[in-house]
Amino acid sequence: MMLPQRLAEIVEDFRLCQGREKLELLLQYAESLPTLPDHLKEHLNEMEAVPECMTPVSVMAEWQENGAIFHFAVPAESPTVRGYAAIIAEGLRGATPEEILNLPSDFYIAMGLQDVVTSQRLNGMAAIVAHVKRLALVRLEQMNKPS
Repeated sequence: MMLPQRLAEIVEDFRLCQGREKLELLLQYAESLPTLPDHLKEHLNEMEAVPECMTPVSVMAEWQENGAIFHFAVPAESPTVRGYAAIIAEGLRGATPEEILNLPSDFYIAMGLQDVVTSQRLNGMAAIVAHVKRLALVRLEQMNKPS
């Protein structure tokens, strides 16, 4: 499975953890989710909702020369989903649209999270992955549009 380097490292960290350690690592990621930059705090309504997720999740992609930066808004009372968002934000930082589109939709299964969270909670990760892939596709289409 070809993953962007940082995401591959995160997956491996989780894979090496056992049982409760996986949950603790997920909570560490939840706590590390960056707050929204000031320029987005005033434009929350411009962020895209991830409607497939039961938790209210919004995301915005910023595309720079060195790749993607994903910003997420996830309520503090949803640590599992905040953890997923932080993993995606960190693991895909700097990824190209092509790398994101080539991301296996179920890459997180290798992390072993299905052993410690319900399949319903894993659906949140699947929804976030699907949404960032859609954002990457939109970006790729913009880049390939004749000027």
